Amino acid sequence: MTYIDLTRKVRKPLILASSVIALLATLVVALRWGGGITGRSIAGLPDAGALTTWGLPLIRTAVDIGCVATVGWCVTAAFLLPSLKAGPDGGGRHGAGQLLGPAGYRMLRRASWWAAGWAVAALLTLPLTLSDLLGRPVSDLTFDGVRSLAWSVNLGQSALTQAVLAAIVAVGGRLVLTRTGAAVIAIIACAAAVPPALTGHSAGAGDHQLAVTSLAVHMLAAALWVGGLGALLTLRSDPVLSIAVRGYSRLALGCWIAVAVSGLANAAVRLGALDELWRSRYGLLLLGKVAALLVVGVFGAVQRRRAFFSFRRLAAGELLVFAATVGLAVALSRTPTPVPTDPVDTDAVTDLLGFTAPAPISAARVFWPPLLDGFFIAVSVLAAAGYLVGVWRLRRAGHHWPVSRTVSWLGGVVLLAFFTVGGFARYAYVLFSAHMAQHLVLAMVVPILLVGGAPATLALRTLRPPADPAVRGARDWLLLALHSRILRLLSHPVVALALYVVSLYGLYFSDLLGVVMRYHLGHLAMLTHFVLTGYLFFWVLIGVDPGRRPVPPPVLVLAHLAGMAFHAFLGVALMQSRTVIAADWYTAVHPAWAGGLLADQRVGAGLAWAFGEIPAVAILILLVVRWIRADEREQRRADRNGDEEHARYNDFLRRAAEAAEQR
Repeated sequence: MTYIDLTRKVRKPLILASSVIALLATLVVALRWGGGITGRSIAGLPDAGALTTWGLPLIRTAVDIGCVATVGWCVTAAFLLPSLKAGPDGGGRHGAGQLLGPAGYRMLRRASWWAAGWAVAALLTLPLTLSDLLGRPVSDLTFDGVRSLAWSVNLGQSALTQAVLAAIVAVGGRLVLTRTGAAVIAIIACAAAVPPALTGHSAGAGDHQLAVTSLAVHMLAAALWVGGLGALLTLRSDPVLSIAVRGYSRLALGCWIAVAVSGLANAAVRLGALDELWRSRYGLLLLGKVAALLVVGVFGAVQRRRAFFSFRRLAAGELLVFAATVGLAVALSRTPTPVPTDPVDTDAVTDLLGFTAPAPISAARVFWPPLLDGFFIAVSVLAAAGYLVGVWRLRRAGHHWPVSRTVSWLGGVVLLAFFTVGGFARYAYVLFSAHMAQHLVLAMVVPILLVGGAPATLALRTLRPPADPAVRGARDWLLLALHSRILRLLSHPVVALALYVVSLYGLYFSDLLGVVMRYHLGHLAMLTHFVLTGYLFFWVLIGVDPGRRPVPPPVLVLAHLAGMAFHAFLGVALMQSRTVIAADWYTAVHPAWAGGLLADQRVGAGLAWAFGEIPAVAILILLVVRWIRADEREQRRADRNGDEEHARYNDFLRRAAEAAEQR
C-alpha cells in the first residue's frame, strides 16, 4: 500500500469523526443557550421527559444528515459523474441507454443506504413529536395516537411523506442502472427534502407564502451543496474527481446564492425587525449561520482558484463548518422566534390566507402591496435572466435572434409575475372572479407568449457542452426530453386537448378547488398546472420549438375549435349554476365589500366565456393563416414538380424525333 492510499484511508474516518463532534457540540450548546432546551420542568405543567427533550432534536439531526447525504449522493451520481455506454454504440450520446459508470454505480448504492436510514429516522420523529405536543412521555403513547398524528396533523403528514419518498429512493437506488433512472431517483430525493418546509416556524408565519417557499429553497439548496461536497470526498479516483469537481463548482455557486437569498427572506419573516438580529437569542444564532455561510463561501472561492490537488484538504475544512451549521439549523428550529409562530391576535381569515384580508379592490391595489411568493419570484427572475443570457450569448457569437421572440417571452414572464406576485394575487384568494381572471391569463395568455419565445430553440443554440463527453450536460438532457416517448405522447393534439379540458372541468365541477386553496403547496401546484397545461396545448398548436410531432394543419384547427367549444361551455355552465363552487373556502374568506358569492361567481363565469375566447380567436386566425400558407407552399411545390415533369416529357419527345431523323 502506498503512502497516499494510507493517508486517504486514515483521513476519511478522521473527517467523519470530526464532523460528528462539531455537529453535536454545536447542537447541544445552541439548544441550551437559545432556549430550545431549558433542562428544567415546570411544576404543574406536563413534561414529555428527557427522552423526548433530547431525542427529538437528535432524531431531527439524523433526518437532516440522511437528507443531505441522500440528495448529494444521488445528484452527484446522476449528473456529475461520467457514465458508460449501453450496447455496442451506446445508443448515442443523448440516448436513454447510458449506463452509470463504476463510481456512479457505487455512489447510488451508498445513497440507498442513506435513504433507508433517512426513512427510519423520519418515522421515529412521529412518536417523539406527539410526545412533545402532548407533553407526555413516549411510554404513555398509543399506536392509534401516533397513527392519527401521521394522518391528520401537518407535522405528522410531513414526516410520513418524507419517510415514504425516502423509502422509494432506498429501493430505487438498488435497482436502477442507467443515468436516466438515476436522475429520476435524484429528483424524488430532492422532493423528499421539501415537506419539512411546510411545517414548523415558516408554516406558522404571517407572510406564509414567502416563508414557506424561501425555507423550501433554503433546505434544498443546502442539501445539494453540502451533500454534493460530501459525495465528492468519497471518490477514490482523481480523474473521476476532477471531472465531477467542474460541475460541482457551478452547482455550489448557485446553491450559495440560493441559500443566502432564501435565508435572508426567511429571516426577515422570522425576526420582524432588524434590531432583533442582535437583541434576541434567535437572531444571534442566525448571525452564527451567516458567519458560517461567509466562511464556506470563502472556502469555495479559494477552491475555484487553487490547484486540483488541494481540493480534498479544503473540502474537509468546509465540511467541518457545514457540520456545525447543521447543528445550528436544528437548534434554530427549536428556538423561540421574535415573531410568534402562533399569534393569539390573528383572525380566522388571516390564518387561512397567510396574510391580512385585502381592502376593497382598486386600480392601485392590484399592483401594491404585492404578495411575495418566493416560488414565483424565483421562477420569474430565473426565466427572464436565463433567456436574456441566452440571447446575449447568441448575439456575441454573431448570430441573429428575432427581437419579437424576446419581447414575447419577456411579456409572458411579466404577466406571470404580475398575476402570481402582484397585488392582484391577493384578490385571487378571496374572489372567485379574480381567481378566474388569474386562471385565464395563466392558462391562455401567458403560455401563448412563452411559446412565442421559442425557449427550447434558444437553449439548444446557446447551452455549452460539458468538458467531458461522458458527462451528460444540460443540452443533452434537453435533447433527451425533446426526443422522449413521453413528450411524443403528450404532444399528440388529442392528448394535449384532453389534459387541458379535463383539468379545467375537474377543478370547477368537483371539490378540488376548495381543497387546493387551503394548502399553499396545493395552490402552487394549481397555478403551475395552469401554465404547464396551457403551454403544452399551445406549443402543440403553434410552437416552433423541436420535439412536436408533425400534425396536419386541419387537425390542429379542429383541436383548437374543440378547445374553444369546451371553454365556452364551461363559462355558460358556470353562469347558469346556482351552486357556489368551493363554498367552504369562499364562505370563510369572501370579503363583505364584494357582494354575494353567486354574483361574484357569475362575474367569473362571464370572464371565462367572453375574455377567454379573445386569445383563442387570435390563435384560430393564426392557425388558418398557417394552413393557407401550407397549402400555397404545397401548390407551388406541385406546380414546380409538374413543370419539371412537362419539361422532361418534351425533352424525351425531342430526343425521340432526333433519333428518328438520324435513322
